[in-house]
Amino acid sequence: MWQEYLFPSSVEEALAMLAEREGRARLVAGGTDLIIELTEGRRAADCLVDITRIPELDEIALEDGMIALGANVTHRQASESPLIRERATVLAEACRAVGSLQIRNVGTLGGNVVNAMPAADGTTALLALEAEAEIADGVGRKWVPLPDLFAGPGVSTVDSTREMLTALRFQALGERQGSALERIARRRALALPILICAVVVTLSEGGENFESARIALGPVAPVPFRASQAEEGLRGAPVSLETMARAGEIAMQESHPRSSLLRASREYREEVIKVLVRRGLERAVQRAISNL
Repeated sequence: MWQEYLFPSSVEEALAMLAEREGRARLVAGGTDLIIELTEGRRAADCLVDITRIPELDEIALEDGMIALGANVTHRQASESPLIRERATVLAEACRAVGSLQIRNVGTLGGNVVNAMPAADGTTALLALEAEAEIADGVGRKWVPLPDLFAGPGVSTVDSTREMLTALRFQALGERQGSALERIARRRALALPILICAVVVTLSEGGENFESARIALGPVAPVPFRASQAEEGLRGAPVSLETMARAGEIAMQESHPRSSLLRASREYREEVIKVLVRRGLERAVQRAISNL
């Protein structure tokens, strides 16, 4: 169990605290996963560096068409933000699906991403939004595409003993664009998802065709997954129920769900992928049409 619990007031101070302890300290914000892992002995740390008092990390802003969220923005903040609900609806829906109200009050989007779980609701939505993450270390800060942060199930390329995810950003959705999240679990709340599908679409000028589409799925692979073949099949295709159903078929074929005692059989989940992709596209298209 940890012996020190520190409260830095800036990113630079937090990184200095990590460096001083040479791998024996870890960052903590919401702590909804980390504290359990430390208590159960699945992770170890002599010191916890609590970053919740760093002001810049809990802000949501729109600048030059980009939405930026500090790493400490909670699921509740994101789900209730007028900006996120209007310009990144899929993320608001994903954050609203996470855990209980108590979990959403403290659990952060930054933690959701760094945990690198293929079934993470917020991460799946951010993947469909083509988000980037800002990573800070002792040298400086850099923006990294979200997929580059995932090394395997629960394994992040961000080293939380010396690095820090400070922000997330993505292009705000606008004219001819729409997004939606589809999710299935054993019950509506307080349950891990059997499958998640996050969709973002852009329609042609008149709304008759797909200009582009982004489809993120989880958990259907060791890391959060984009159905790139289904996305390519939608490019330039007519907006029709047949087209969207076909995209679901392609997404199922390129996914690799496995049978799980928690999440049902592979065969069942393959059928559900087709349904969720079709439904997600239908709802995203409806929202895009309203933005023509």
